[in-house]
Amino acid sequence: MKKRLTLSTLVTACLLAASGVALADINVGVTVSATGPAASLGIPEKNTVALMPKTIAGEKVNYIVLDDASDTTNGVSNMRKLISENKVDIVLGSSTSPVSLAMIDVAAETKTPMISMAASARIVEPMDDKRKWVFKTPQNDIMMSLAIAEHMAASGAKTVAFIGFSDAYGEGWYGEFAKAAELKKLKIVANERYSRTDTSVTGQVLKIMAAKPDAILIAGSGTPAALPQKALKERGFAGKYYQTHGVANADFLRVGGKDVEGTLLPAGPVLVADQLPDSNPNKKVSMEFLEAYKKLNGAAIFLASDASSFINGQVIYVDGGMTSCV
Repeated sequence: MKKRLTLSTLVTACLLAASGVALADINVGVTVSATGPAASLGIPEKNTVALMPKTIAGEKVNYIVLDDASDTTNGVSNMRKLISENKVDIVLGSSTSPVSLAMIDVAAETKTPMISMAASARIVEPMDDKRKWVFKTPQNDIMMSLAIAEHMAASGAKTVAFIGFSDAYGEGWYGEFAKAAELKKLKIVANERYSRTDTSVTGQVLKIMAAKPDAILIAGSGTPAALPQKALKERGFAGKYYQTHGVANADFLRVGGKDVEGTLLPAGPVLVADQLPDSNPNKKVSMEFLEAYKKLNGAAIFLASDASSFINGQVIYVDGGMTSCV
């Protein structure tokens, strides 16, 4: 029978360690999008594995890391391989919502716990017999949607255009943002989609420009999220640009360049860790992680205050349902 990483397992491991009984290794499978359209998300995730615990309750932890290339078929294949060949006890992955959603059936079928790094609430909702094996780390879409809608309304916006990925990420975001927009009396005047691999969004941008919105929400992640914003800048859209927490990385800024200056996006505390007051309980652990990551990888993860291309932009800091601009 496979081990499960539960509280009872860890307690038992501690007792066995204290008694001198030999313990078996814990095998952790990891599948991330280290290449493909979501590589700007997957690479930092892959780099972070080296910082994870080498032992838990006296048991040695082995990490087996695979690249799913941002592809759903690869994600499912990786998960099956990790479970059947590597005999992993748990799987971490993947980086994107579509790949993570495709992996859920395997988690349920094999009764293997899975922790996704993707954002869509559909990964864990509605809770059912399949999703009881699945967990995720990012904030849910509705939490971030409310932060964005609140900021839009406070800034005087009345009309909003939406353009997002033509997959679970974009659809999930539109569903939640539509609810938040209605609460804040924002009218959605355009609703467009594009693929993560598209090289042009001219048609969608022309429709958005014709709708003359006060603000635009781009529901993309990683570097592909820069495409609509660059196209809108080229067409002269001068309203406010909002992105999701899926773009909070240095590669998005590199690809977007001057066209993403002034962007607003929601984010968790780690992205603004150096700007948090010392009294904030998130500051110490966040700064320790950021410093350890930079020391190991020779480069920092995105920090709002360090991103030179983010001049005039703001991070809408989201923590426990409360929002503020940093």
